[in-house]
Amino acid sequence: MKIGRVINSVWATRKADSLIGVKLMIVQLLDKPNGEGGKLIVAADIIGAGNGDKVLITEGSSARNMDHLNDSPIDSIIIGIIDEEKDKSNGVPNHA
Repeated sequence: MKIGRVINSVWATRKADSLIGVKLMIVQLLDKPNGEGGKLIVAADIIGAGNGDKVLITEGSSARNMDHLNDSPIDSIIIGIIDEEKDKSNGVPNHA
């Protein structure tokens, strides 16, 4: 799994039939050591994430195993919205 932040949504008037009704979001991965944003990806969203939400992403075949997406051309999917993380140094929750 990876952590990212939703920065926008994508509208596609023409797409694969298996993606009809699936919300697509632009997510910036938070994979840099100092917390800076990394690369941008498009992820399917079946849980209702919104702009600015910090989210959990899964990729590859695990993404296609979610819900009704078995035959969909999906590589990334949002599987959770992060409410808080605990700082390892002091155990204090950091709110997303």
